[in-house]
Amino acid sequence: MTSRPVRIAPSILAADFTKLGAEVEAVDKAGADYIHVDIMDGHFVPNISFGPVVLNAIRARTEKTLDVHLMIAPVDRYIADFADAGADIITVHAEAGPHLHRSIQAVRAHGKKAGVSINPATPVSVLEHVIDDVDLILIMSVNPGFGGQSFIPAALDKLRQARQLIGNRPIDLEVDGGISADNAREVADAGANVFVAGSSIFKGNDPDTYASRIEQIRTNATSRIA
Repeated sequence: MTSRPVRIAPSILAADFTKLGAEVEAVDKAGADYIHVDIMDGHFVPNISFGPVVLNAIRARTEKTLDVHLMIAPVDRYIADFADAGADIITVHAEAGPHLHRSIQAVRAHGKKAGVSINPATPVSVLEHVIDDVDLILIMSVNPGFGGQSFIPAALDKLRQARQLIGNRPIDLEVDGGISADNAREVADAGANVFVAGSSIFKGNDPDTYASRIEQIRTNATSRIA
């Protein structure tokens, strides 16, 4: 199987919202590959986070890839708004609507990379008939809706299944939920190459610590992928 570059994607859900622009700039300078933006609607998940206006403000503070995870339902009507606000990757949930292929087409129609995410109870098999239309698969290793949760070990099996399904296709395999330097090795060994990390990077909201935390996750992950 073709290996993909390791990417570290700090989740700004764990940032200090009183200085969000500065936090984005800090993780950018600290070595983040992507900026992960969790969009929550209070309906599909039990929390509310950001909208397109906030995403547009973030876009002005970094040139890094904006990895936008739409935890909203229905999702199709909002894809254009987030595309216009500056998203580079738009990931929709397989569970968010009845027409997953249509949602993926909508993302691509706006010139963005398309991702599909699945919740912990959703089988990898739901991706089989859209696998050739996506750029990224996101395996949730917690139930979405809140930051700071513990990694669900069963996600490792799902990562292995997803990596097998991907085969040699140029698709990134992302994991989100409870990711830290402590489990980056086993997560990478299971096949992930994009690591979303919130609390393990932003804890304490001290920008002086971000670079070392990002580097530790990267080092542990690449030591198994190499």
